[in-house]
Amino acid sequence: MAEAERDVTVGQLLLAEYQTVKDEQKTRIGFRDNLLYVTLAVVAAVIAAAAQAKEPAMLLALPPVCVVLGWTYLVNDEKISAIGLYVRDELGPRLARAAGAGAGAGSGFTTFGWEAYHRRDARRRSRKAIQCVVDLVAFCAVPLAALVVFWASGEGGGLMLGLSVVEALAVAGLGVQVVRYTRPAGPALTPA
Repeated sequence: MAEAERDVTVGQLLLAEYQTVKDEQKTRIGFRDNLLYVTLAVVAAVIAAAAQAKEPAMLLALPPVCVVLGWTYLVNDEKISAIGLYVRDELGPRLARAAGAGAGAGSGFTTFGWEAYHRRDARRRSRKAIQCVVDLVAFCAVPLAALVVFWASGEGGGLMLGLSVVEALAVAGLGVQVVRYTRPAGPALTPA
């Protein structure tokens, strides 16, 4: 009897952990998605200000802003995926064991089935590829275009030119990370 009470308590703890990580995931999804809108607003504001003032050097504000917002977007996106992986590979099987259902393929019982089911959609790969392009355009192509406009204007001295080159390298580095993070996550590492 004491063993059954302990299993119920473990199950309740696992469900509480599930709810906590899903709440974190939901919060991160909302925050991540809003970062695209913030980026669009900042880009529009900087471009409008630079055009109105006829100061191409103002466009140098775009790369650092886009890199910071893009990196924040990327980190949140990675954590959202990591939470899903944790629920699928760690938390679900532990809860199934605590419920006495086992985690074997023949048991007929799946915990948190949606976590794996939605990943089997035939169009998932194309959506991931399109999202990668959207991320690259929003966080990398736009600031690189701003740098090209600045360079083409011929304004600014050596310091501004040097700064723009550093910014271009930072944007390129972010672009590499965006592409790298697009790849599907591997299995979670289990503690030894």
